[in-house]
Amino acid sequence: MAQMSANRRAALRAELLSLVRSTASTDLEARIDELLAEVLEDAPITAPLPLGLDEEDEDRRIVVTGMGVVSPFGIGLAPFWKGLSSGQSAVTRITHFDASQFPCQIAAQVPNFVPQVFMDAKEARRISRSSQLAVAAAHMAVTAANLRIDPAASEEIGTLIGCGTSSMQEIEQASATLLQRGGMKISPFFIASALPHMPSSQVAIQLGLRGYTSAVCTACAAGAQAIGEAAEVIRRGDAEIMLAGGAEAPISALTVGAFAVIRALTTQGNDDPTHASRPFDAHRDGFVLGEGAAVLVLERMSSARRRGAHIQAELLGYGASSDAYHVTAPDPNGYGAVRAMRRALHNARLDPQQIDYINAHATATPAGDLAETRAIKQVFGEYAGNVPISANKSMIGHLTGAAGAVEAVATILTLQNSLIPPTLNLDQPDEECDLDYVPGTARPAHLQVAMSNSFGFGGVNAVLIFKR
Repeated sequence: MAQMSANRRAALRAELLSLVRSTASTDLEARIDELLAEVLEDAPITAPLPLGLDEEDEDRRIVVTGMGVVSPFGIGLAPFWKGLSSGQSAVTRITHFDASQFPCQIAAQVPNFVPQVFMDAKEARRISRSSQLAVAAAHMAVTAANLRIDPAASEEIGTLIGCGTSSMQEIEQASATLLQRGGMKISPFFIASALPHMPSSQVAIQLGLRGYTSAVCTACAAGAQAIGEAAEVIRRGDAEIMLAGGAEAPISALTVGAFAVIRALTTQGNDDPTHASRPFDAHRDGFVLGEGAAVLVLERMSSARRRGAHIQAELLGYGASSDAYHVTAPDPNGYGAVRAMRRALHNARLDPQQIDYINAHATATPAGDLAETRAIKQVFGEYAGNVPISANKSMIGHLTGAAGAVEAVATILTLQNSLIPPTLNLDQPDEECDLDYVPGTARPAHLQVAMSNSFGFGGVNAVLIFKR
């Protein structure tokens, strides 16, 4: 019989595995019979897989109706997209503190952020910078979604904000106070500002949201995982609307020093910051730390249509997995990333060939970029060389726990504008990183469906798929 393509074999395997978990035995037997006939006879697929759920199933379909972002390019969607689409770098020398003692003295910092624009000045002084960034992004997302928050509706609106390293600036300050002035001089607001769920709780407090509230703290996968899990919160009926995303403000001496001693940060860009972050390049040597936040308003398609809301995108698929390999290093073959991508594709009811663009995790670490490339090749097979891929971190650095959420916003903007942001500083591609990474300049493209990858320390993987 004719040889079946590697992509189709992978898709069949994924569907068989999902069927094994099915509880509808009659449907299970019928579908297995169909798949066996296709495998044994190499029968043609009679119809393409649909893009997502059926049109009439609007209560299961989750859409994005608002987005807010605070990024190293500035406050709001406009400067964020302008920076990405024009191929600018937001990386500069660190100004938050004196970084001269460290081998890495650069970062992607949020410029001109005034928290009092988004909250009471007294409240702003009492909460962490990461919470301030989250609240700002949430306010912008709610405004963009034209979402009215009255006392009755607020009980059905929840928050789920991801973070990685929590409030490192506040921990550093409290530790210094303890050592220099004694424990009784620690700020009474320290504990309440440093807890990892506080960005989520502060969004709820500042916006008056009384629904489901939680946090995801899975390092660099947290922002993406928060979005994916928030969709499931809506589907199971625990909220009508969710504000989901990620927030991180890690640019402190403690964080830079901690990442520097494990050699995770680049050391080659202190004199030329804009060329420091080099995903997929042969001379990459580590990531550039960044800060920021992004929040998405998620709700059912039926809810959005009842409200007359403008739908920014549809969240088609979400997949998560664990490498179970190492606390910092990725599985070198990318097997965990493979499982997460395949789960997202399966949940979206898509074949790999239906993905028009991949927003790569791509931190510019030697091991990470190579593992992601290998994973994409395993999932996409022969199509891997045809799907455009790019790395936002080449411009905005690595926002750790906020990265997945900020890059989700970037992915949606990419779909909306039919323009793929470039990968900067890809001057000499790694021999094994040989896919289409859209180097140097943004590329116009017809885009309908895109994937966004986020992989974190501890081997946590989260993948989102959006439809225009």
